[in-house]
Amino acid sequence: SLVRAAGTPTASSSPSPSTSAAPSPTDASVKQLLEVAQTRKLADSVMKQMDILLLEAIAQATTNQPVPEKVQNDIDAHRKEITSLMRELLDWKKLEPIYVRTYQKSFTQAEVDGMIAFYKTPAGQAMIGKMPAVMQNSMDEMQQLMGPVMEKIQQTQQEVAAEMKADPKSKKAK
Repeated sequence: SLVRAAGTPTASSSPSPSTSAAPSPTDASVKQLLEVAQTRKLADSVMKQMDILLLEAIAQATTNQPVPEKVQNDIDAHRKEITSLMRELLDWKKLEPIYVRTYQKSFTQAEVDGMIAFYKTPAGQAMIGKMPAVMQNSMDEMQQLMGPVMEKIQQTQQEVAAEMKADPKSKKAK
């Protein structure tokens, strides 16, 4: 009936993965989409952002505290180790096949073709160019929103640690 057709989503309009009726996108088309959308550059920016967050966490942990040279050397060594591990994990040679498989499971060829066409438009290029700023601004807003909660968590951690030090039973429980 007309009411059923208008009120019931079809497979083509649902957010579920592509069905066998619609052709999966080819490797070449997904790779073209990833290139046009500058996905590799986005992955690189995620790596840089994670390094910045790591530096900020280190700075916050050592605020108003003198850091002995040996400790600073250890911090630097751990940071380099973490950064190296993240670079290895986020290497494009490993990420690209994951993206290709994921896009092939999630989109039809027509959808990939439509996204390629969109990203070639001025609006698509604006989205690509401005998305890092959108992500950064979103993170800044979220940090402000989460600030009081994080302070409360830190305060609670300090209180629990102080209670455990003060309670002689907690030492014997081990």
